[in-house]
Amino acid sequence: MVKRLLQHGYSVNTTTRFHPEKKRDTSYLTNLPGASERLKIFEADLDSPGSFAAAIEGCVGVFHVAHPLDFEERESEQVKIKRVVNGSIGILQACVDSNTVKRVVYCSSVATATFTGEAGGSEMIDERSWSDVEFLRSLGVFGGPYMVTKTLAEKAVVDFAEKNGLDVVTILPSWIHGPFICPYCPDSVCICMALILGDKKHYVRLVRTSLVHVDDVVRAHIHLFEHPQAKGRYICSNVDITIHKLHEFLSAKYPEYELPSKDLFNDLPPVAFPGLSTQKLLETGFKYENGLQEMFNGAIKSCKEIGLI
Repeated sequence: MVKRLLQHGYSVNTTTRFHPEKKRDTSYLTNLPGASERLKIFEADLDSPGSFAAAIEGCVGVFHVAHPLDFEERESEQVKIKRVVNGSIGILQACVDSNTVKRVVYCSSVATATFTGEAGGSEMIDERSWSDVEFLRSLGVFGGPYMVTKTLAEKAVVDFAEKNGLDVVTILPSWIHGPFICPYCPDSVCICMALILGDKKHYVRLVRTSLVHVDDVVRAHIHLFEHPQAKGRYICSNVDITIHKLHEFLSAKYPEYELPSKDLFNDLPPVAFPGLSTQKLLETGFKYENGLQEMFNGAIKSCKEIGLI
């Protein structure tokens, strides 16, 4: 996001979490073209919502993409809900108080729309769908508390925006895949790369899933910030695929990697994951520019650069 905004000519304020010894490495951001002239980095934390005010002051737009990931469930769901909801509302309040912010683009997740709990489910969902939090809790699935917090946070964001007259657009991406500039492999990329990395615990996430290229997600954020008629929620996803089809694709395109036997997939539980309609986003004039091959080309290159493969 920072990289693309700088390329678009914007002056950018971004935030990084507090580090007690001021030793957090942000060189992958400060070394970006244009960063020395147009990038400022502030320290902030969702546990201290007021800490975002300095970064927001004077801005015309805010992209809220921060959400804690805790797939190991080190903290309780209630602790995470409090942090995420209070943090998000604090950020939105700072936007209201700034008197300069014209629009906020909030990054949510398709997880806030796909788990409705309806018998039989739906073959295709759109932005009118909301996940049922109690149904999500009853599933006890990997990442369940993350999906619950994302759903409650987005609802809180939408409710605050309506009550305070703040222009907020939300984006619901699926698994975000592709290249990365940070010095570690993001969780979503690791999951998408599971067949190449041999990470068996993530195979179940790929039984039937949807993917989108990181550049398309970022472009969608900027597009919806700039689009005068943008309003409400927008699903952002480009490829629906099963683990068997993904195995076929990777085998054909990247024969240099030894993939697991398809027999391993027989023990994976079936997943009834609905298709995702992105018609609303496409109707704004947005176009996806990257498919499955661009996602994996970029991810493989980045994983090689950090020595992961």
